[in-house]
Amino acid sequence: MDFTRDESQDAVAEVVVSLLEHDSARDIKLWPVIAESGLLALPLPERFGGDEMGLLEVSTLLTELATDAVQTPALSTLAFGVLPLLAIGVPDALAEKVFPAVAEGAVLTAALHETGSPFTVKPETTATPDGVTVRITGRKVAVPYADTARWMLVPTDSGIAVVDGDAPGITKTASPTSDGVPEFSVAFEGVQIPAEQLLPGGLTELHRYALAGIGAVADGLLKGVIALTAEHVRTRQQFGRALAEFQAVAQQIADVYVVSRTLHAAATSANWALAQDDDSAEHLERTDDDLDVLAYTVASELPAAMQKCHHLHGGLGVDMTHPLHRYYSQAKDIARWLGGESFRLDRLGARCSSN
Repeated sequence: MDFTRDESQDAVAEVVVSLLEHDSARDIKLWPVIAESGLLALPLPERFGGDEMGLLEVSTLLTELATDAVQTPALSTLAFGVLPLLAIGVPDALAEKVFPAVAEGAVLTAALHETGSPFTVKPETTATPDGVTVRITGRKVAVPYADTARWMLVPTDSGIAVVDGDAPGITKTASPTSDGVPEFSVAFEGVQIPAEQLLPGGLTELHRYALAGIGAVADGLLKGVIALTAEHVRTRQQFGRALAEFQAVAQQIADVYVVSRTLHAAATSANWALAQDDDSAEHLERTDDDLDVLAYTVASELPAAMQKCHHLHGGLGVDMTHPLHRYYSQAKDIARWLGGESFRLDRLGARCSSN
């Protein structure tokens, strides 16, 4: 297997880097610029104005944005929304509504978690047929960008429901986050959707692409914070010497570099495996193994590495005008989405024992 980026991935990376060089925004203000650049159309079908690229190009986009700690709905829209929908398959009428809107900047998100159950595998949210419609009832937590999402992918006991973000019967309650990105607990009280917007199955695909996308973001965050920290210890002086010349500092930055390379290998391997056109049981089992390893690596290693970089910055690390906090806060939130280190270790252990 060869994990080297191909020409299309290199081209995506170049577009993102150029965009960030010409625009100073690193938050939601950058979203219209990303949409205008055509980056959101990367995975969309050609008949909707897309480039029909796949997971590897989207992962490159997410990693490059995260390298500069950009806080936009790119992860939720593409990895929690578009890629799972393409993998599951959607009716033409739904595709014609959703995909052109995404190309123009519409936000998608997914309600991956229920109370006490991150990445829930047995949703308690129900989908009840009601003639030509379906009624969705239940409660989800930690739903990013639920306030601006045009559509939400909602796992239910009967499949993935694609719910309009402003449908009657939805109650959104804001919940705190580390990075300030809007996140909500969402209650669905008999929310009515057309029957064709309930997609049978699909939970496995949703989880796979969400984990792959989170891994790509984590890879970029750690890559970016290492560059930031290395420059700081190279130029910051103490007792007349650069911080990097002190042995303890050099050892700590080396430890973070090792974690970064490990996380990069895990993210690249899992994304590569998921991107392969192979539906055999053996390959899918191996892909799920890689994704569980990736999820555990992110949850266990990323926050600790960020903490070490924070320590190496000293007092500067707590200054909101310094970019470090954007990396650290995003890392804490995505580790929380994954359920934390112990939860991911339990899931990884269960997979190992079942094999």
